[in-house]
Amino acid sequence: MKSAPYAWVTLAALLCIGALVAERVEPTIIDWQPALALTQPWRAFSAVAVHYSGLHLAANLAGAVLVAALGPAARVPQRCAWAWFVAWPLTQFGLLVEPDLTHFGGLSGVLHAGVAIVAIELLVNAAGRQRAIGGAILIGLCVKVIGESPWGPPLRYPEGWDIAVAPLAHATGVAAGAICVLAAQAFKTREPTRDHDD
Repeated sequence: MKSAPYAWVTLAALLCIGALVAERVEPTIIDWQPALALTQPWRAFSAVAVHYSGLHLAANLAGAVLVAALGPAARVPQRCAWAWFVAWPLTQFGLLVEPDLTHFGGLSGVLHAGVAIVAIELLVNAAGRQRAIGGAILIGLCVKVIGESPWGPPLRYPEGWDIAVAPLAHATGVAAGAICVLAAQAFKTREPTRDHDD
């Protein structure tokens, strides 16, 4: 499989730069609001740049760096970067299932989408140890998201955080990432399966 780390890392960098630039913007101007989903659909892109505290921003930037590194480490092809790009707005549109979540901002949902994309790509197209790693990542991701009970109250207040957290965004990110990478898989050009990497 031909690796395309630059596309993946570039997208991660774009997400980080957007978050840093948006620090000077009033959150309600660009955050996700389900009531405005049809009239201002661009918020599905801009909402990831919104962070409600310094801790929120720092945690998501650190997560973005890790997900950025995960793509090249897994040698994901360019279609995975495209899948991640499409999963970006779909993550927010998935939040429409919870209309009581009237505002949302942050990178966490889209970062969960990125992890899901890498895990499924490895599980489907890798071999040997890399396939096992992909499966382990996917299982861990699913256990994490299910453990957060995304079907419960729309906002949680975990200890140690100075903001409310929306676990549903993590679930919609994983779902969007899975859908997009599987769709990309269906349209991929013929590529040889990876050799064993033991």
